[in-house]
Amino acid sequence: MLGLDIPTLSAGIKSGPMFRPAGKLLSCKDVVMKCSMQAAVGDQCEIIVPGGKPILAEVIGFEGPHAFLTPYDPAENVHPGMTVIRKGRGMTIPTGEGLCGRVIDGLGRPVDGKGPIVGCPPRPVNRPAPQALERRRILEKFHTGQRAIDSLLTCGVGQRIGIFAGSGVGKSTLLGEITKGSSADVNVIALIGERGREVAPFIQDVLGEEGMARTVVIVAKCDESPLMRVRASQAAIAIADYFRDEGKNVLFMIDSLTRLAMAQREIGQMRGEVPGPKGYTSSCFQMLATTIERLGNASKGGITALLTVLVDGGDLDEPISDSVRSLVDGHIILDRKMAEKNIYPAVNILKSVSRVQHDIVDDAHKVAAAKLRTILSMLEETQELVRIGMYKKGADAALDRALELKPRVEAFLKQKTGERSTAEQTRREMMTITAQWPF
Repeated sequence: MLGLDIPTLSAGIKSGPMFRPAGKLLSCKDVVMKCSMQAAVGDQCEIIVPGGKPILAEVIGFEGPHAFLTPYDPAENVHPGMTVIRKGRGMTIPTGEGLCGRVIDGLGRPVDGKGPIVGCPPRPVNRPAPQALERRRILEKFHTGQRAIDSLLTCGVGQRIGIFAGSGVGKSTLLGEITKGSSADVNVIALIGERGREVAPFIQDVLGEEGMARTVVIVAKCDESPLMRVRASQAAIAIADYFRDEGKNVLFMIDSLTRLAMAQREIGQMRGEVPGPKGYTSSCFQMLATTIERLGNASKGGITALLTVLVDGGDLDEPISDSVRSLVDGHIILDRKMAEKNIYPAVNILKSVSRVQHDIVDDAHKVAAAKLRTILSMLEETQELVRIGMYKKGADAALDRALELKPRVEAFLKQKTGERSTAEQTRREMMTITAQWPF
């Protein structure tokens, strides 16, 4: 008995459950399992595998005395009669400073080969969003280090920004650059539905040691179950929520909300929900609203969120894009045509907007940004006339000046990988350019 802490053991025994409800597995169709056990939606269960590791699953529905489960991990060799034990309600996830620099899955298990997570107390995954009147207003600038964003799409601490882009236009690179150049205390990045081969390059090349030092990465690959992909996003928000409660300025990223919605669509179809536009069920749109609303400022601390949306064929009005755009506090459109011209970051300024910019910049900044947008608009409207030689110099004094400033404007908005600009540098250069625009 030497070395045993009897009072602690006794307290643990008294606080633990005296028994756990159990049932038998009856059937399995795709990834939905039916068992003879009464349970509530969201209950965590274990399917006992003789001589093997239990399969962790969650209740997604019920019918009378029967519960329907779906596993977090691949479930092979299951058969009727296997024992199912109900563990209780609600998932938890480890939280704390010890997660910085680590890569975990949606259940909080480390996947980076650095050993177990220690010193990080568990926290419930599903927590309510901050009350509307408890949220602090967005009045403080969030510096990204990207001139195109800090000048014309100025972000604020606690803002939720959608980044809309197709594949191959520099979305992941932009996220990595913002992570390394931002003014956040800690970064929480959720990679949802990513290809396995892209995870390591993103961590090693895009984030690097500098970015990972203050970053927590949560990964749910595209071949994992839809439940794991959804829970990974919720786990990431719970981790960011912990740091916000500590009063920290958190940068939160999900790549991507589209793949998250696809995972929820699969779960909704398993539950028999009626499909809507493009097969998305009503729970998809509710989940998007819940996810985005949990982010932002609280009574102390703030979560600034960059939420990527995959734009299928450039259609900004498809269901997920349209829904996200109505929920966020601004959106950044990445343009494939700009990427094809080797202009990075490929931000289409005229189609993008920050809904909080007017609250966080001074009047001089507003005037300069308006002038720069006017220049970009004139160049956009007349580019075809200029390209085919239909415009003659001297016909429009404002356009003549815009064409003179075009090289400087493009050089200002274009930025190399690894190049970062301070807020003062960005402001000074924008003021210098727009000072030559008297119109």
